[in-house]
Amino acid sequence: MTVVVTDAPDQQRWEARIDGELVGFAQYKRHDGAITFFHTEVEREGAGIGTALVRTSLDAARTAGARVHPVCPFYAGWIERHPDYGDLVHEKAPHLGEED
Repeated sequence: MTVVVTDAPDQQRWEARIDGELVGFAQYKRHDGAITFFHTEVEREGAGIGTALVRTSLDAARTAGARVHPVCPFYAGWIERHPDYGDLVHEKAPHLGEED
């Protein structure tokens, strides 16, 4: 089972597909050189779909030189567990549980 992740900028989301079937997505909004990830949905937990979405989208953000606002709890938690991606978090991004 291979998860294929692609950007769908017209829908402002990254999409994950297995055998062509949509199995997850991560919604985002781009603004001022930053990307806010605000919602993630996956159909099958434990299948690596969420990890594929986060890793692919964050690697693309790094390549583009963009900073991220991980508003989505899944993104925020994933980045906390993978500190090598912490440098992507925008310095003005609120931390999960803090008020803006």
